[in-house]
Amino acid sequence: MMRLNKAVSQRLQELLNQRKMTQYQLYMKTGVPKSTIGNLVNCSYDSVKLRILHELCQGLEISMTEFFNSPVFAEDNLEP
Repeated sequence: MMRLNKAVSQRLQELLNQRKMTQYQLYMKTGVPKSTIGNLVNCSYDSVKLRILHELCQGLEISMTEFFNSPVFAEDNLEP
């Protein structure tokens, strides 16, 4: 079982790796502060604002539906 913030972190890292993109490159494309991106990747936040997630998805050139379309977000994988 995984906490939601860990699932977001894992998915973000997965997408960055697939695109061979660094956190810095994502920051440059989105304007989301590097510290925010780093904190998301390192699970330093308990939650993330949807607006930030939306901006990151735009920078990754995917929809939010695509972001959440991952086994890490399966209900039986997440803590209640």
